[in-house]
Amino acid sequence: MQDLSNLQDLSNLLKTKNSKLAEFLRIALYGLRTQLQEAKKTLKIDSEISNCEELLNKLDDLLKSEDDYAFESVPSPDTSSVPESQNEQKPIDPKDTVRSNDDYPFEAVPSPDTSSVPEPQKEQKLIGLRNTIRCDTKLQNYLDEDLQLQSTTDSELWNEIQRLLLRVPTNVANFWRQKLLQIANEVGATEDRKSLLSFPFSRDEFLYPGLRGIEAKGLSLSKNKLSKSERLKKSKNEDLFFLEGVVSTYLKFIEFDSSLHHTLKIVNRFGVISLNSQQEKSKYIKALQDRLERAVATENHEDPTVTFRARLDLDEAIHSLVYLPPVDRNSWWGKLQEQSRRTLRSIADKVRDQGHQVYFRPLWGPYADICAYSKDDLELDRGGTQGEVLACLRVYVIINEEIYPGRVLYRSLR
Repeated sequence: MQDLSNLQDLSNLLKTKNSKLAEFLRIALYGLRTQLQEAKKTLKIDSEISNCEELLNKLDDLLKSEDDYAFESVPSPDTSSVPESQNEQKPIDPKDTVRSNDDYPFEAVPSPDTSSVPEPQKEQKLIGLRNTIRCDTKLQNYLDEDLQLQSTTDSELWNEIQRLLLRVPTNVANFWRQKLLQIANEVGATEDRKSLLSFPFSRDEFLYPGLRGIEAKGLSLSKNKLSKSERLKKSKNEDLFFLEGVVSTYLKFIEFDSSLHHTLKIVNRFGVISLNSQQEKSKYIKALQDRLERAVATENHEDPTVTFRARLDLDEAIHSLVYLPPVDRNSWWGKLQEQSRRTLRSIADKVRDQGHQVYFRPLWGPYADICAYSKDDLELDRGGTQGEVLACLRVYVIINEEIYPGRVLYRSLR
């Protein structure tokens, strides 16, 4: 077995400042350490367990050496010419200390001019989560090949990763949540199902736990948080109540998740637009709320086709909130959107019962097979399968022989 303590070149490379290669190596070593820790649990031969433990110790030494480098001492200013009264030692301010991975305090050394020196960041105990997620190629198939996690604290990182898992198939998400909890346990954090943020929705639903020891909150949906509109308080329409819950949940996710985009044609017909822009966010939110209000206002319209068209517009607004790449259809997000679309069936049946001809079709599958039924489609170069529809933004509809094209996001063949 290769003795890592002799690999001085690796240690030197890790200490190289502003090096992309050093960053890649650091991520790879953390990923290797996590995999070895998992492998150790399944080993049965004593010699293999011993070799695995030795290799883990060497990796810890190498990574610890790299972490210690971040606390390299700063030379003190020359005080030989300073009057003795100014050389008296001052009490240590807790804000003037930093801590290493071993939690040993280092006294901060004052500098003549600290105006341009950034304050040291608090150590992230969950850095193993970041590296494990970024190094997993299978998970990247559902997310982004160049996944960049933006969080700077453990609490933010936990929530950012958990929100990512809401976009992948539920079986994959469940596997990863167990794996992430194991990694969190290794740094002294435990699952917390009581400390939760609650978003308004039409029913109670638990999404993911928080962490005790890191003080990271989890997330749930709560019907007690949902405030019915005055019109809905008088209505017994369960579908509209559910759709108001979806819109309310959307508004909260837009507030907390900077990764969201929209494709709503009435707001911007030419592309997939980030909601990081306050102007774009306000336009999309207004359009979404206006369409919900119109759907509620036309619930009992004398012309049922007016009611149906209002619900089609609301359905389009709901499905126009997207991630890049778009979510998997079997994910939590995908199932939420599909459940909202199923509400079109009941309203379509009511329109038919009053003598109108109504047909609607969600557009999925190979883009070549459905492009004749859509218009103003948007092409992406990532996510899903090449040539396939990634998201059906608006369904294809026929009302009394009048045709309304659908609209989709699809993956290019290039």
